[in-house]
Amino acid sequence: MGLFTRKKKKFEILAPLTGKAVPVSETPDSVFSGKVLGDGVTILPENGEVVAPVAGKVVNIAHSYHALCIEGDDGAEVLIHLGINTVELKGKGFCCHIKQGDHVQAGQKLMNMDLEFIKEQGYSTASPCIVTNLTDLKNLSLQTGDAKAGETVVVQYEK
Repeated sequence: MGLFTRKKKKFEILAPLTGKAVPVSETPDSVFSGKVLGDGVTILPENGEVVAPVAGKVVNIAHSYHALCIEGDDGAEVLIHLGINTVELKGKGFCCHIKQGDHVQAGQKLMNMDLEFIKEQGYSTASPCIVTNLTDLKNLSLQTGDAKAGETVVVQYEK
């Protein structure tokens, strides 16, 4: 009868940036394209507004503002990496609107990145959004194509 079986719940991760979502395997960096840190999508951004892809706690913000990690209320650990090798910019081109330890809502503005400045400095603006704890999550499904920050679901999974 299944009286005591738990039904799996479906969860979603929203696009952190507006642009085109591509499989993380197409990221111009072997650590991301090789899925060393996890799986997800990479956004090729059209503008620099970065929003929270999930509701949760901001557990880490890189000192150079090029990356941040959110521990979702549902248990997903999400890494947002803004551009490729942009750590070398030492924070230039980034503006952070939150701090480590903050609880954020899905769609809440987190940061801005100056796409033109980053490109002028010779860096790619391709921005991976990675789920780093895939072993805890099941039936990962990735959505590619046009993505709107805070609205388009780019990753679905069960827990």
